[in-house]
Amino acid sequence: MRPTNLTASDSSAKPNWRVLFLLIPYLLEFRGRVAVSLLLLIAAKVAGVAMPWLLKLIVDDLDLKNVSALTVPLLLIVTYGVLRFGSVFLGELRDAVFARVTERAMRRVGLSVFSHLHRLDLDFHLSRKTGGLARDIERGTSGISFLLRFLLFNIIPTLFELLLVAVILFQQLSVGFCVAVLVSIVAYVIFSIMVTEWRTKYVREANEQDNRSNTRAIDSLLNYETVKYFNNEVYEAREYDRHLEAWELSRLKNRLSLAALNSGQGFIIAASVTVMMVMAAQGVAQGRLTLGDFVMVNAYMLQLFVALNFLGFVYR
Repeated sequence: MRPTNLTASDSSAKPNWRVLFLLIPYLLEFRGRVAVSLLLLIAAKVAGVAMPWLLKLIVDDLDLKNVSALTVPLLLIVTYGVLRFGSVFLGELRDAVFARVTERAMRRVGLSVFSHLHRLDLDFHLSRKTGGLARDIERGTSGISFLLRFLLFNIIPTLFELLLVAVILFQQLSVGFCVAVLVSIVAYVIFSIMVTEWRTKYVREANEQDNRSNTRAIDSLLNYETVKYFNNEVYEAREYDRHLEAWELSRLKNRLSLAALNSGQGFIIAASVTVMMVMAAQGVAQGRLTLGDFVMVNAYMLQLFVALNFLGFVYR
């Protein structure tokens, strides 16, 4: 089967979700490492979710009337520092354990593509698309590694973290805060997916123009003797610059669409955090909530949106 080149007409192609199932064999090859990585991930997430709650306790204990009795707040502050370090350390340890899985997957995918190319007919190789193929292999193997890490360590953990935060807000504050968090997260996810669907065509176009410019450069260098024989250096440079110009315009569209995505996400984050903080401030003013609750709400909202910040990137 001959792979087809992506053209402008392909830019609206729908994502093929079946590709995710192709990752399963790479995970099953190292079941032990995957299991340990997931346990480390859960421990890191629990430590991360516990930090805003601990911050609430610290703020509540630092009451002016009890400022001389710093023993409890000091212990809480030390615990907070331990949890923050533990969250980072467990995450790094998880990546170290899982590194073997991703590197092996990249190796196997690279070998599979290389073997596939050698099975193609002569006509395909006479088209001399060496540069574009090299770019595709590079992006493809890196994409497999990215999918393995972020599918396992970003999407699933974010859902787990969202559930934990919703439960904590429901128990510590009220159902209103829980609903507000869920509504803001749903709005963020829907916006990210819709805009990412729209801008994917620009990403595809930029990749295609990158392939074409690289193909032109590599093929010209591979045929160096012919170029010199016909004194075609100026023509080759002009053609290469023409491809680079198309690549530049495609990259510009990609950058502008990314700015639109980031701006929209930033607006949703700012609006959600503002609404939640207003709700918390009213609770503090009415005596239903403490100042620590106010700080906790802000910390949880920012923490959740940091985790969701990769959503558009991962989806694309």
